[in-house]
Amino acid sequence: MFKKKPNIKPLSPLRSSDRRRTADQIIADLQLDPPQAKADEEGQTDQNEATSSLPAFRSSLLPEGSQFARFTTTAGPDLKQVSGTVYVGAFPGQEQRILWVKMEERMFPTVYTLWHNPRLIPLLHTSTPVLQKLRGGADLMTPGLLGPPFPSGATKGALVAIASPDNSSVPMVVGVCAIDIRALKAVQGEKGRAVRVVHWDGDELWAWSAGAKTGGAAPEYIKGWGLDEDTEVENATKGVSRLHTQDDDGESGHDDGGVALRSYMEHSVGTKERNQHVEGENVPLFEEVEVDEKELSTKEIDEAFRNAFLYSVYHHKLTNKDEHNFGFDFPVPQTLVISNLVLPFLPIFTSAQAASLQIKKTSWKNVKKFVKSLDKEQLIKSKDRNGGETVILDIDFDDRAFTTFVPYRLPKKEPTAVAGGGVEASGRTAGDDSIGQELKRMELYRPKEKLSPIFDAVKSSIKSLYLSSELRAIVISYIELENLVSATNKRLINLDPVLANAVFDSKASLDNEVLEKGSAPRDIVINRVVQSCSPFYAILRGEETREDAKPKSGKAPTIQILLETRSGNKTVTKISGVEVYNIHPQSLGDELQKVCASSTSVNQLVGSSPKHPVMEILVQGPQKEAVTKALEKRGVNRQWIEVVDKTKKKK
Repeated sequence: MFKKKPNIKPLSPLRSSDRRRTADQIIADLQLDPPQAKADEEGQTDQNEATSSLPAFRSSLLPEGSQFARFTTTAGPDLKQVSGTVYVGAFPGQEQRILWVKMEERMFPTVYTLWHNPRLIPLLHTSTPVLQKLRGGADLMTPGLLGPPFPSGATKGALVAIASPDNSSVPMVVGVCAIDIRALKAVQGEKGRAVRVVHWDGDELWAWSAGAKTGGAAPEYIKGWGLDEDTEVENATKGVSRLHTQDDDGESGHDDGGVALRSYMEHSVGTKERNQHVEGENVPLFEEVEVDEKELSTKEIDEAFRNAFLYSVYHHKLTNKDEHNFGFDFPVPQTLVISNLVLPFLPIFTSAQAASLQIKKTSWKNVKKFVKSLDKEQLIKSKDRNGGETVILDIDFDDRAFTTFVPYRLPKKEPTAVAGGGVEASGRTAGDDSIGQELKRMELYRPKEKLSPIFDAVKSSIKSLYLSSELRAIVISYIELENLVSATNKRLINLDPVLANAVFDSKASLDNEVLEKGSAPRDIVINRVVQSCSPFYAILRGEETREDAKPKSGKAPTIQILLETRSGNKTVTKISGVEVYNIHPQSLGDELQKVCASSTSVNQLVGSSPKHPVMEILVQGPQKEAVTKALEKRGVNRQWIEVVDKTKKKK
């Protein structure tokens, strides 16, 4: 919401009585429990101590000497006007910052307040890449949540904070629950928005400073927010207790429940359930494992990564028995080893486990050394390519580590990743979520200042974005309001000074002729109004609506397919501009390589910005139809594709 700098009026001192009243209102709204006086040995409480603890608690929320100011800003795709109050203060030893913002009679804490007051609101977690999106203003969708379990206070309409597993004790985003997150039993397969983001570390509220300094850096750790605290451990233990396997007596095998991360190779003999992630006869029993919320050692993390790779090979052997190399497409680049062969098979059930199970926390530190360690065990055969990339050339499927492997419980249903970026039986490329997506391209327009008299007359704002149909309705309303329809021909509009000055500016050749006649066809007038507006566009995916869109200025871009001749008579096909339609260039290139049976490459388009690079896919041969079909499979309309054929000889 505060991606754009708000207009903040001059600060005013906050009176002590108002500060106390505001702090008490925060305590009531967030249902906080002020510190209570401790009872003595006889069970009596010191009322003086209780009285003195409340002011200190108020000051921890809203320090003495705080100030306030009114602000205005715009939010959403239609640039809705938002106004409210910011409360500025300084915690002991810190600079003056915006600590609270009040909008629509509700108080929202900023990250500075949360860093100073652990457990002020429920804390959710999401992956680091998703958190980066949230810190750009995006809302958190339900599949992006890490869990369950979730905090009991994460109900619909409740304020929540969001952190990543990499720094699980430091809230970086503040938002409002759009659904009852507490009640979610699973997030995989769910759709829709989970949290509406209001503020984040890096927005203009965070950046504000009385001394014109940059925003304050986030701490590395905050005691009280951490996942190792008693409450979170208790909730996590309750949440994973559903994952218990049962022994022969029908009782829970472990009180802690869940999935272990420390003893993968110890096989359970009392487990009755079979692995829900694999199919077929004589499937080995689950390996029973238990949750361990303590911090994992490097050795345990190494073992988890190694076993995840073993599991991926085991899974491919089981589900691709009749395929060559069990569905593996060699060589497998190191970029796909972690994403396709390790991550889907890591038993991650909690945010703490997600924070621990990262390649940078292994003894290898990076993917290349991890692949080399598997080669050293003679599980695989690898090779270094030019440019420093290490690829897997072959796997010893008959090695004892694979043949005796016993699967363990995973948090997801059967992984769908295919090694090497190959295509599954369903035609979906591994890791490519754009296949089958539904896209809608929405073209919007913002009226310019010269059209304000028309919009003011029908009580519409020129700061909003409109569809062409909505602009048409506004112009027709204005025409009817001013009674401008010709009495002799209802298709003609009599031009008044407003329309004449705003639409016909004498720049076009026929403008003077129209102005002399004093009338023009209605459709021409409407088209002129639309053409005089500034264009915007938004690409909607799936069930996204206009309210979810974040329009960008300019005309909607097209995907370009360029055919040109190289080396005399060799034709190549170049594709660029796919990123805006949620298509990953590398995944598309991998599919075209198989479909066209020709070599492909993906490189940065010459002339594109280094900050926002546009990638270009090059395919050998004239592959216009194959590329078009691959794009249509990803929801792209043919009308959004521009084909430039430079191979045709000029006449």
